Formats: sequence, structure tokens, C-alpha cells
Amino acid sequence: MEINFYRLLSLLAIACFSIYLAINLLLYLFQRQLIYFPTPASSHNYDEIEFNINGEHIKVIALERDTQAAILYFGGNAESVASSAAELDLHVPEYSIFLVNYRGYGGSTGEPSEAALCADALLIFDSLQARYKTVYVIGRSLGSGVASFLASQRPVEKLILITPFDSILKLAQQRFPILPVAILLKDSFDSARRAESIQSQTLIVAAQNDEIIPAKHTQELISHFSATHPVAITIPHASHNTISQYDLYYQNITEFLK
Repeated sequence: MEINFYRLLSLLAIACFSIYLAINLLLYLFQRQLIYFPTPASSHNYDEIEFNINGEHIKVIALERDTQAAILYFGGNAESVASSAAELDLHVPEYSIFLVNYRGYGGSTGEPSEAALCADALLIFDSLQARYKTVYVIGRSLGSGVASFLASQRPVEKLILITPFDSILKLAQQRFPILPVAILLKDSFDSARRAESIQSQTLIVAAQNDEIIPAKHTQELISHFSATHPVAITIPHASHNTISQYDLYYQNITEFLK
């Protein structure tokens, strides 16, 4: 009976370890499907600019006006930036506005990855900076990671981070505490590390009831700004996806951009 028991115990241990390895393999292979949720191209009446970058076609919604200041917007991981264009058009009509469809999003070609999105952001920003005296940058959720990278590499005058996080690695470690995500993760979006290099005036907008980004991850990001001290506000009662529906959201954004 003892032999059978220990044999059964060994088989159980092997089975559990095999399942653990399988989970790690699946997470490694499909991790980008857990980070990026590309939205299809949607019908809208806005102009678009197309950037050809390393054989891929990146579409940017363009609301161009006779002004010296522009806003460059990076959306969330499942956001249709065409919808955000309508909101920004209403609330900040005095600026030219450019909203990026990430690779695989909104008719842009290619596959999204941190390296690709960040490289695209640099090229698009440089193009706008050649045309406008001032380019402000807004990043929401996943887009806050892209915007933080951009502001750490370029002289962005004003930076707005909406429902931002310290890093996707930290979020993943909280969600999958028994998995070696530091080894498995391809795209970490380490905004906390990049914040140390950001010189921009920065506004951070958090949602009180954010069910996606726990408050401690936003606070950790704020603590890593060293060259500047961000203005941080929390929208009462707002959740991760409803934050832009509150009046205080655009009130604070428009006031900060003045």
C-alpha cells in the first residue's frame, strides 16, 4: 500500500508540474492576446494620415486646424480612437488633434507589440513636431505606457496620463503571483522606470473605482517622477472605462492644457 501511495503521489506531482508548465507555455505564446484587443476599422467622417513604417501602414485620425498647437493621442488596449476623436473634437476644438490607430487597430496593418508601438510613436511625434510649435501628448490606459515612453525620449511640453500604471509586469505579477511573469513577459511597458527621465509638465487622471488598474500601481508610477512633480487628480465614482463620461475629466484636461 505504501508503494502504491508514493507512486500515486509522484504521479500527482508530475501531473501538477506538467499543468504548471503548460500554463506557462500558454501564457508565453498568447500573452499579447491578453494585452492587445485590436478594434476593427470603423466608419467616421474624419480625415486620416497614413504613415508607412517598415512596410506597415499606420493610420492616424487627423483633426487639423489653423493652430500652432497639436494633441497626439494614444488610446487604450480595446479603444476605438474614432470615438475618442468625437469627444476631443467637442472639448478641445482649439487644437489640431491626432489619434493613433496602433498596428492591427482601426485599419492599420501589422501586429502590436511594445517595441513597434513605441517606435511608431517616435516617428509620428517627430513628424508633428516639424509642423507644429507645440505638441501635447495624451495616453490612456495602455496608451499611457506609449506616451510615457515618448515623453522620456522627446521634449514633450505637457503630458497627460489617464488611468496609468507603473508597469504591465507589476500588474501581471499581481494577477498571476505563482507564475514567473518576469521571465515570460515580452512587453512590460515599464512606465515607472521611464518616469524618472520625463521632464514634461504632467497631469495624471485616475478613476476612483478603477477595476483594471489598482490605485497602488498609479501611485507607484507617480512616486517615480523625479524631474517634475505631476498634478494628480482622481475622478470620483468613475471606473476604468467610464472616466471620460464625467465632467471633471475634460474640465481638468482643458485647464491643464491652457
